[in-house]
Amino acid sequence: MDLTVPSPAPTTTPTPTPALGRHAQTRTPWGRAHPPPTAHGRPPAPPAGGLPSVHHALVCVALPGLAVSPEHGQLTGAGIEGVYQSGRRLLSRCLLRVFGREPVPVQGRLLSASHARFVAVVRTPADPGPDPGVTVERSRDADGSERITLRNATGRPLRVPVELSLGTDLAALGAIASGRAGPELRPSVHGSGLRWSAPGGGQSVVAAEPPPKDALASTGLLRWELDVDAGAARTITLRLHAGRPLRPAARSSGQVLSEARAEGDDPRAARFLATALDDLRSLLVRDPAHPADLHLAAGVPWRTGPAPAEALWAARMLLPLGTRLASDTLRGVARSLHGASGPSAGHVPGPLRDAGPHLPPACTGVEATLAFPVVLAEARLWGLPEHDLAELLPAAERCLAWLRSAVDDDGLVAEPGPAAGVRRAETQAHAHRAALLGAELLEGCGRGGADEWRDRAHALRRRFREDFWLDDPAGGRPAVALAADGRPLPPLGCAAAHLLDTGLVGGGGHAEGLLDRTQTEQVARLLGSPALDTGWGLRGLGAKEPGHNPFGHRAGAVRVHETAVAVAGLAAAGYEKEATGLVRGLLDAAEAFAYRLPEMYGGDQRTEEGAPVPHPSACRPAAVPAAAAVHVLAALAGVRPDVPAGTVALHPLGGAPLGALRLSGLSVAGEPFGVRVSRMGLGMVEEAAAGLQLGV
Repeated sequence: MDLTVPSPAPTTTPTPTPALGRHAQTRTPWGRAHPPPTAHGRPPAPPAGGLPSVHHALVCVALPGLAVSPEHGQLTGAGIEGVYQSGRRLLSRCLLRVFGREPVPVQGRLLSASHARFVAVVRTPADPGPDPGVTVERSRDADGSERITLRNATGRPLRVPVELSLGTDLAALGAIASGRAGPELRPSVHGSGLRWSAPGGGQSVVAAEPPPKDALASTGLLRWELDVDAGAARTITLRLHAGRPLRPAARSSGQVLSEARAEGDDPRAARFLATALDDLRSLLVRDPAHPADLHLAAGVPWRTGPAPAEALWAARMLLPLGTRLASDTLRGVARSLHGASGPSAGHVPGPLRDAGPHLPPACTGVEATLAFPVVLAEARLWGLPEHDLAELLPAAERCLAWLRSAVDDDGLVAEPGPAAGVRRAETQAHAHRAALLGAELLEGCGRGGADEWRDRAHALRRRFREDFWLDDPAGGRPAVALAADGRPLPPLGCAAAHLLDTGLVGGGGHAEGLLDRTQTEQVARLLGSPALDTGWGLRGLGAKEPGHNPFGHRAGAVRVHETAVAVAGLAAAGYEKEATGLVRGLLDAAEAFAYRLPEMYGGDQRTEEGAPVPHPSACRPAAVPAAAAVHVLAALAGVRPDVPAGTVALHPLGGAPLGALRLSGLSVAGEPFGVRVSRMGLGMVEEAAAGLQLGV
């Protein structure tokens, strides 16, 4: 179930759209239609004034439930404050008064991804001095429940008058974000609470325990008079739902992600991983047509509709936690593949994504199509069960068939749509990886065609090294793309990280890269230079490139995704210094964001007194940044499994950038896996499935 229908990523910020009911869907959730681009090929512009920022708020998530609260805990209905279910705001206003006044807030914080706690105090009319006699604790959950506890510290019994002023507009999240939310609806008294009904359908019900003394429908007011003994406490419980209680996918999904833990010399690694896992579980959603299958929403609050490319990337990064999420995600994407014939056969539908000031928008469906065989091939190496592999292999072959048809006469991949004729370096990297791992997959499953795909990968490498490399006195750089006329485009950005990402291959090793040795060394140097590395992560566009904007979606903001890809690629290629710098910068940024990284943040260069600043419209939490915590820590340990061959290899990052590190609760071959890396950078397997041998 999703909160919003997915829309094309805009030129600078995401654009939410109102949620549609299931009957409005024309395809499976992975293949829903998207708003069309404009006449110039650009996605629709975001609302006037941009999307409201949520980085100052406490966001509780357990999809399809969502609660957005200010730090003081009072819901006023301002901006996107409120409690949501399936993209509709069930409660926008929840104002508490005790003794006729609003409590004075003293603390608000997240206890988990789905749960927030607010503490406030109230002076009673009989308090002799400035010290408050009553403490108010509010505990709010993304599932729509709230507990309000009043503690009496006055030393005498109190009769405490309590009022809750409630209201809602039952507006869709997309309408709220674009300033089109309607006025509050008039409630009616319902049982021990209130009910709101929208003229076009939909309702919201609040039930209170204990039942209020008074319920005033005209003002949406509930009143109590609570007798609280000295030193005692009384609690009011609110339960909110849209006609029936919410059952979040993440809380009834079984063991989708293993209970991984990190510990070591740098205690931040443990916080980074634990917070990421908490956020990831809160972002799990079910395919409504196939409720047994789960996938990750891209991010909250703006990108909770199906996003195949992000879901596949996150599933790939999370393979160290098990293959269940990958198989579920792949099944959902496979159901969306275009038909068996025609130029789009085997292609994953997907929206356009802005590519910055120098390139036309890119189709995320191309990225997802090329990622499909990669995720399946790597999942096989991590221990994907045979029945899942057999079920998903035909879809991977269809994706490879589309790739075969997309290769032009030069052996490169030209993209469809607004980017027709443009050959992006990033897309060539995805295609090269798909060809290499596709060959490994076909050969390992006894299918024909492996030699063909190795030949195609070889041809693509040769052309890329010749056509995409720009020589200069500083050592050269890869072109970001070839224009339709074959002209290389020179701007440098963090997408160059994908050129180092070849992926896992059988035997626990890495196949030949897209670049030759000299080019790889130069790209590693560029990724570690101030032109791209802000000190907090890699910026989308080099600091000295035309059109650079520190808050540009793909024009200079730090991209957590590419930073994590760069860490893994640099570590695999042996560039320890550059990988170490990015790891430490990313962990420093995570600490500054309380370990809940936004998908992007400002790309200004790091200073001693500075701190990373979130992009105002970035999702937080978001799936790929959270999955990046797992990806980066696994890269530090260098875990490279080959379950079909019965081996697992370790290639830890030398120098041990975080000191000694222990990862436990990972999953290889469906069994617990643990690894320890010493301060000298030496790896040791502590726990593994029976029969697995240490590979080379």
